[in-house]
Amino acid sequence: MPKTIAEINRKISQGKAVVVTAEEVLGIARDRGIKKTAEEIDVVTTGTFSPMCSSGAFLNTGHSKPRIKLGGGKVFLNDVPVYTGLAAVDVFLGATALPDDDPRNRFRPGEFNYGGGHVIEELVAGKDIKLKATAYGTDCYPRKKLETWINIKDINNAILFNIRNAYQNYEVATNLSDKTLYTYMGILKPALGNANYATSGQLSPLLNDPYYKTIGIGTRIFLGGGIGHVAWHGTQHDPGILRGDNGVPKRPGATLALIGDMKQMRPEWLIGTSMLGYGCTLTIGIGIPIPILSEEILQYTLVSDAEIFAPIVEFSEAHPQGSSDILGEVSYAQLKSGHIEIHGKDVPTASLSSYPKAVEIARTLKRWIEQGEFLLTEAAAPIPGVESGMTSRMLKERPLTE
Repeated sequence: MPKTIAEINRKISQGKAVVVTAEEVLGIARDRGIKKTAEEIDVVTTGTFSPMCSSGAFLNTGHSKPRIKLGGGKVFLNDVPVYTGLAAVDVFLGATALPDDDPRNRFRPGEFNYGGGHVIEELVAGKDIKLKATAYGTDCYPRKKLETWINIKDINNAILFNIRNAYQNYEVATNLSDKTLYTYMGILKPALGNANYATSGQLSPLLNDPYYKTIGIGTRIFLGGGIGHVAWHGTQHDPGILRGDNGVPKRPGATLALIGDMKQMRPEWLIGTSMLGYGCTLTIGIGIPIPILSEEILQYTLVSDAEIFAPIVEFSEAHPQGSSDILGEVSYAQLKSGHIEIHGKDVPTASLSSYPKAVEIARTLKRWIEQGEFLLTEAAAPIPGVESGMTSRMLKERPLTE
């Protein structure tokens, strides 16, 4: 019999809800069958912990005396530049922002030891952050220079807002060339020396709800160790990609835009990350509850690593991204075994995502729900699905007229 989120929330409030992780539900359904499992289980929790570059933070520092107009000026946090094209004391700190001239990088080019993601981690950890600013000065904001320390407990707002997170499946990165490549998928050794992949597979949120039947705008989630929400579909959201018979995408598909209050987050779930030879990013912990409203919803959460396939993509100049060249498909069970076969060669694999951390997130969210600390939300609006016709396009380049 179908359930509602309101009914499940009543059970949560009464301490009677049955909650399991997306890993645990596989064995339960195998032992008890689909019908009985759907009747007994109320929520399945998911988790992922992975670098997510399209992330950042809106900060409101509060006004100084005398006042200064940071908007339109130049502002640095621990020497990392922030975007100031907002109001007087609102700035945006991007996870991939880099210092203009960081002495830690000067003698070791390409190490990218410190960037925006590291500042976000240190803010959440409660560390003092050095703020340096210059402004052009106005009648109402006369100050032209500011140097001070800020702390997350003292500023008005620290809002994590990520425009593309929790990718629904992703590519397996390889390198056919004769030189080492330094990429956002990590170091790729020459001549198929390794294969790197991302997402937590059977625990990944959008792989447990492939058609976004429960995840929508307004969905309450675990974000960075605190509570956040789905704000919108993410950039490059692509619901119409190739899918298997089980509905699970075989290519990078849906994405989510997420928002949350950094003042309630924890640094172990927001970690500044350096990608050698590429840049900096932020590794983020995300967990999303799937309310088991029907047997159909349960069935989607029963997807295992053996049933999720990702494309193997060549990253060198010989096969530039954007081409249709895919070397093959491989399951997450094969990837997690530590080795796959490509063109007859045994290739070692490694994940940019932490599966143990994803398990911890799913279990933490499970505990929050069981203890009545986390209620589910009805989506305010759906995420665009296959019927929307939405797709992710390559840039259409056009020559500039003189």
